[in-house]
Amino acid sequence: MVFGGTPGQKRPGLIAALLAASATVSLFLIAGLAWAWSVYYSPGPPAQNDESTIVTLPSGSGVSAIAARLKNAGVIRSVDMFKAAATLTGADRRLRAGEYEVPSRASLRTVIGLLTDGRVVRHFVTIPEGWSSAQAVDILNAETLLTGTIDEIPEEGSLWAETYEITRGESRQAVIDRMQRAAEENLGELWARRSANTVVRTPEDAVILASIVEKETGLAAERPRVAAVFSNRIRLGMRLESDPTIIYGITKGRPLGRGIRRSELERDTGYNTYLIDGLPPTPIANPGRQSLEAVLNPPRTDDLFFVADGTGGHAFSRTYDEHRANVARWRAIEAQRAGEPAEVVAPDARPTAEATEGATATPAPTGEAVITMQPPGTLRPATPARTTVPAANTAQS
Repeated sequence: MVFGGTPGQKRPGLIAALLAASATVSLFLIAGLAWAWSVYYSPGPPAQNDESTIVTLPSGSGVSAIAARLKNAGVIRSVDMFKAAATLTGADRRLRAGEYEVPSRASLRTVIGLLTDGRVVRHFVTIPEGWSSAQAVDILNAETLLTGTIDEIPEEGSLWAETYEITRGESRQAVIDRMQRAAEENLGELWARRSANTVVRTPEDAVILASIVEKETGLAAERPRVAAVFSNRIRLGMRLESDPTIIYGITKGRPLGRGIRRSELERDTGYNTYLIDGLPPTPIANPGRQSLEAVLNPPRTDDLFFVADGTGGHAFSRTYDEHRANVARWRAIEAQRAGEPAEVVAPDARPTAEATEGATATPAPTGEAVITMQPPGTLRPATPARTTVPAANTAQS
């Protein structure tokens, strides 16, 4: 009686079964790999509202949290597939936090590539040189990416005029704090390099005078010479007589939107440098680096006056007679542009010009003249300290 075959008879059947099973597994594996490959490279979900979807990945997020955010945002179809793809490709150790703009129908490969390359969306906000703190707050309040409120307008001159990178969800106050830290650091650096020729004695006074220089000219090349004019006037005890200080006393840093009225020229706001000696109590804007450098390292000149020259720059002069001639030339240019006969231009008349605020004069109340702002830095002759401005002088340049 035979109870079973020999071992040699069983082996071929076992081998055949194993081969069949192996082939089946291989087929399944190949099919699975083909499916995974197609999922990895095939187009992903379409964007819901636009051509792309914004996704923000917080710092410290793990692969599971990242996958969940991507799935909730609608840029991937499967959390598990994302995790598997990230693990198999080694991307799970290289995913970066930040804000990403994922194109519509981006493949899983594209999404993972964005996150490992760190191709984040970058946002910037600029505080222009010479803008006031109130205007800086307006800029931040208009930026919809930022959150929170600014309880108080920062001190004038305390913000560093610069372009800053911001992130979605960052608070407006946090941006203000960064601007103020930058101002302290840069002012400290510039103050340490000041020359012996500067007339300012404190960093605070440097910011005040630099803010006036900043508002007087938009040409970087002129700032040192403008700073020298004001420095010379301070040394001689002359008043600065700067129109932007009149405007700041009225608006506290916002555009005036019209010409200066005669009553405003004669109004003592505490900032009107036609009426006060020395510097105003605070800066009138947030000056830039070039204006601060000009004030802290002014060139040695004999200039005491400057007036617009019709080219976008200014004509500088050492004496009032030279200045009157420059004013006459400017008035002639103004008259020619307005189509008026040149002979009506009086050399002694207070010059009118385009306002530094970019505005034109508006009608004044009955009996009150409107004086369009004189060219930046148009200074009157040296005058002794006084508390009032004689009526005859208000029409001088």
